Amino acid sequence: MENVKFRNEDMAWDIAALVQFPPGFDESEKYPTLVSVHPFGSCKEQTSSNVYGAALAKEGYVVIAYDASYQGESGGLPRFIEDPTQRVEDISHVIDYAVTLPYVDADRIGVIGVCGGGGYALNATMTDKRIKAVVSITGVNIGRLFREGFSGYDPIGALDAMAAQRTQEARGGDLQVNELLPISLAAAKENGMTDRDVFEATEYYKTPRGQKPNGATKMLFSHAQNTLGWDAFAFTEMLMIQPMMVVVGQNVGAFGAYRDGMEIYGRSTASKDRQLVELEGWSHYDLYDNPEAVGQALEKLVPFFKQYV
Repeated sequence: MENVKFRNEDMAWDIAALVQFPPGFDESEKYPTLVSVHPFGSCKEQTSSNVYGAALAKEGYVVIAYDASYQGESGGLPRFIEDPTQRVEDISHVIDYAVTLPYVDADRIGVIGVCGGGGYALNATMTDKRIKAVVSITGVNIGRLFREGFSGYDPIGALDAMAAQRTQEARGGDLQVNELLPISLAAAKENGMTDRDVFEATEYYKTPRGQKPNGATKMLFSHAQNTLGWDAFAFTEMLMIQPMMVVVGQNVGAFGAYRDGMEIYGRSTASKDRQLVELEGWSHYDLYDNPEAVGQALEKLVPFFKQYV
């Protein structure tokens, strides 16, 4: 594995990435390559690299897991911005970097994303036709989630509050950085946060199970307007032509990955091969790192990538 930073001509900051290599890697050869997209509030050191990236590298792929702009070790100011348009553009920037590497086969590039990263991966595939196939792991349409649960089902009220806060910050006020999860499992229980996804997210991000220094689970509130106005699945029927696989757990929670998976699968009628994988008995966060749940996902997605990338 190699830590790298790169900047494209149309970028004002560096993207930080982990490049994972297959066994017996030989730089003089050409390898199929996968871009691995981390979840919302996550970082490259978590599930995108240490679970799916590691497993796919063992299967013969070069895997590039990276930090989103404004997050982790990547550049961009102010910090903790979640901008879906930039997140999708980041995927193309990573591909721009990948195709300059002598060992990357530019005709065999795929994308895999987890949670919000799954939604971004699907969206990027619609417009960047260098992507030959895409896999979404418990993917979430982050725009839909922000318009619903994350705004208390009051998107206009949230936008009004963001506008007021952004004006305050423009005039020199303090930035409002919101923590998106309880600080601990105990805090989640004390506040009655019993939803499966909220509780399991806290267990993953706020305990040694998945905790990493750059896994921030934070968001700059004043710059989230674009998130509420964005739709990962816009123009799916027209633009999603590449092979796609959607992996979801049947144990549903408030973040809505099962619902979103059903939607994108149902709408991807132009895809040359659309596949839906429903895993019975598993939840959203089981698919982050539970060995059995991840193993079942890999049993399906590895042959899929082998066929198309």
